[in-house]
Amino acid sequence: MQLLKPLMQCIGQYKKETILTPVFVILEVVMEVIIPLLMAYLIDYGIELGDMGVIGKVGTALVIFALGSLMLGILAGFYAARASAGFAKNLRQKMYYAVQDFSFHNIDKFSTASLVTRLTTDVTNVQNAYQIVIRVAVRSPIMLLFSLLMAFSVNPRLSLVFLVIIPFLAGGLYLIIRHAHPLFERVFKTYDKLNTVVQENLRGIRVVKSFVREEYEKEKFYAVSNRIFQDFSKAEKIIAFNSPLMQFSVYSTILLIAWFGAKMIVAGSMTTGQLVSLITYAMQILMSLMMISMVFVMLTISRASAERIVEVLKEESDLYNKKQPVREVKNGDVSFRNVGFSYAKDVRALCLKDVNLEIKSGQMVGILGGTGSGKTTLVQLIPRLYDVTQGAVLVGGVDVRDYDLKVLRQEVAVVLQKNMLFSGTIRENLRWGDPEATDEEMVRACQLAQADDFIRAFPDGYDTYIEQGGTNVSGGQKQRLCIARALLKKPKILILDDSTSAVDTRTDALIRQALRTALPQTTKIIIAQRVASVMDADQIVVMDGGRIVASGTHAELMKTNQIYQEIYYSQQKGGEGHDVA
Repeated sequence: MQLLKPLMQCIGQYKKETILTPVFVILEVVMEVIIPLLMAYLIDYGIELGDMGVIGKVGTALVIFALGSLMLGILAGFYAARASAGFAKNLRQKMYYAVQDFSFHNIDKFSTASLVTRLTTDVTNVQNAYQIVIRVAVRSPIMLLFSLLMAFSVNPRLSLVFLVIIPFLAGGLYLIIRHAHPLFERVFKTYDKLNTVVQENLRGIRVVKSFVREEYEKEKFYAVSNRIFQDFSKAEKIIAFNSPLMQFSVYSTILLIAWFGAKMIVAGSMTTGQLVSLITYAMQILMSLMMISMVFVMLTISRASAERIVEVLKEESDLYNKKQPVREVKNGDVSFRNVGFSYAKDVRALCLKDVNLEIKSGQMVGILGGTGSGKTTLVQLIPRLYDVTQGAVLVGGVDVRDYDLKVLRQEVAVVLQKNMLFSGTIRENLRWGDPEATDEEMVRACQLAQADDFIRAFPDGYDTYIEQGGTNVSGGQKQRLCIARALLKKPKILILDDSTSAVDTRTDALIRQALRTALPQTTKIIIAQRVASVMDADQIVVMDGGRIVASGTHAELMKTNQIYQEIYYSQQKGGEGHDVA
């Protein structure tokens, strides 16, 4: 029930189709189980007696019932297809919307590749299962029940054969499903790994080719693909027992009915028409059992997918608004108070420790430090991409956890290390910053980001199409477009996370100068690897091992901090012949 409830909520506006499908299926079954009775009557009272009147009437009734069953089957199929496709649409949409509300921590928990698999392969499996449930899973049990009742009404003694075959078949199906389900669960987890391999290869195809690692990537793909093949083969081998089990049951039943039925006809306790109808009912019963076995097989496959989908739907973001959140960010003041942070939410594994930092609105602050020192982690706490493990981060004098998330993030623009452009024109990408931005505002933002010149050099200017991931522009151009996009938000806090690393020092200096003069009220936080990028900052923060080890102006740090001195001399003068003590 815990698995079904979240899925059933996705039926939504397709309830009518979901209800009509079983209704048409039941009516179809009723007509189908009447047909063998009409056939028996036609044989016993029409053909054997040579009564053309009975043959004409019963034959006409048979045609009407057959056509009626056909039409009802078509309607059931139409509504089942519509209901299942609509259900899948709603399910996929609900999952996607849930992912949009996830924090980085939630996304890290599942991995990108796993979420893609769940939104595609798993949803398709559940869609197919849903269509089978509302059609075949209704038709087969109803057909089985009605056919059994009709068979017992024709000849109760001979129908006892079914009571022997059905338990035998049910036991076999149970064993097949019990052994196949764990394999299908494992297969879908391996699919996640396959997607990861493919995504990494496609994203890093330039690196793969430059290091001539195609053969290694092929071997890695083959290993994962072969694991899926082996698990699927093993599962399919188990499922394959379903067919011979069904064939054995079908032919055994028909042989037994034909054997005992022939004796009853000779003894005069049964007519030829009754035997024919009983064999027809036997076929209907056994076909129903075959369909039920197929339903169980499909449900076995889709159960693993359904569990993975529900896992996403039930996942709750660890970032949420309070009941009455603050809906206005007064200014760009930023304050870190005794902040500790762990990605694992474990106070014994903090990657930021005892961070205390005060940034005044409008200041330009530079952050320096070695790889893994916690620079990016620090700034990600400001727009609340993650929540602190210890302490508090304040923006505008208010704890970021007290703000409405959208309001807070609207006032904080972040240009991350991994710059991302989306497929579409430059104009469309820029309007991510402000959907209502005018052309003049876009041009102004691009001028500040030193992007206007190269944009105008393109034949289509601002209407130049950007390929997925921005593959048709250089790294420096991509960075400047991302900065321009952030500027269009007109934020109170602007964070540049090593986002000018691909531009030359002159362009870097022009961007910083433009930011200082054009955005005097905006707090500007710049993470950089180059000392030159932060030398003119109002405050420079030096980080090491997840701690702030020093802060001050360039001149102050040159006098007091050895780490800063080492970075400066190594970059500015090659690090030779200088006393860093």
